[in-house]
Amino acid sequence: MNDFFQSGDITTLHRLGSLDLEKLEAELCVFGQENPIALVLPCLYSELEGDALPRILNVIKEISYLSEIVVSLGNASSAEFSRACEFFSVLPQETRIIWNDGPMLRDLFQLLEHNDLGAGESGKGRAVWIAFGYVLAKRKSRVIALHDCDILSYDRALLARLCYPVANVNLGYEFCKGYYSRVTDRLHGRVTRLFVTPLVRALKQITQFNPFLEYLDSFRYPLAGEFSLVTDMARINRIPADWGLEVGVLAEVYRNCTSRRICQVDISENYEHKHQTLSPDDPTKGLLKMSIDIGKSIFRTLASEGVTLGESQFRTLEVSYLRKAQDTISRYEDDARINGLFFDRHAEGVAVETFAHGIRLAGAEFLSNPLGTPLIPNWSRVTSAIPKFLHMLKAAVDSEED
Repeated sequence: MNDFFQSGDITTLHRLGSLDLEKLEAELCVFGQENPIALVLPCLYSELEGDALPRILNVIKEISYLSEIVVSLGNASSAEFSRACEFFSVLPQETRIIWNDGPMLRDLFQLLEHNDLGAGESGKGRAVWIAFGYVLAKRKSRVIALHDCDILSYDRALLARLCYPVANVNLGYEFCKGYYSRVTDRLHGRVTRLFVTPLVRALKQITQFNPFLEYLDSFRYPLAGEFSLVTDMARINRIPADWGLEVGVLAEVYRNCTSRRICQVDISENYEHKHQTLSPDDPTKGLLKMSIDIGKSIFRTLASEGVTLGESQFRTLEVSYLRKAQDTISRYEDDARINGLFFDRHAEGVAVETFAHGIRLAGAEFLSNPLGTPLIPNWSRVTSAIPKFLHMLKAAVDSEED
């Protein structure tokens, strides 16, 4: 039996006992009448040819409580966009595909640039942001659920549990973060286990009490790509365009929402998706790049909260992080042993050394440019500057697919 312990500043909704999935989905159908649910799927064209996405579609085909599905497609040529439209046509729900590389979307991105509202470089952050805009333009849904398209262990329960806390009109949550276990014959989730958690706890030690760090430390899997939220949050939240997306979203939720309206939910008994390479010698890719972007996102959020971070603090942080991360390795090794799992202590140590390098690089970038790359503007600001933009976006997406 899983634990039911509540810790931290936000509510944790556990997986307890056997799940009556049919009952849960029946309730979602009822709640969906008042809170229609949109599913956003950010994906690359290459994922259409993988193992995960075809399986995901086969599962989604059987789900009746979704009001609409919005696919935000990246890295696709004209011919590939046409094939993607055919690929997703098997879905019985109302489905739209946003061709982020299409000429009409490129024109809209240029219009934003001309109005000093740049949407950042092509990537997951911009794909998520533009999909939120399309849902807002449609005015059909009041809840948005989002998950990645590389989930090999995807099932109906994952989506139902992700949607339920926000869609249920009686619970009152405005944002829900998914979490899960990532275990095969070994422990996965290195960036969360060995980077984010030790980093946050090292920052807590050197900054004393800080509400944002307490909030961030409440999440069991802060880098999970799965969350649901009300459309009002999608309108006012800004979104990072880089690997700091997940932590940046949590920072925006912290800024715009009371903790009583935030929860996390166990959405899968075990979760499996593609694994990123460490790339310890190349700060432009892999987990090193991810750690740099996440670090910068956390540092800038702390600075916006009035926390002073200078060269001396970063020197202390690196040493404190290393100590906490090394202690963490010992804990996970013991956990792996009692469960009969494979554990490569050397590989874990290399990962920690790589992440410490990432902290050093992130700190240097932060000190040289504290503001960094601006977050993508929220939709309230866009529609204030260009009142007809959402109408233009809807027309562009609908016409390109039609």
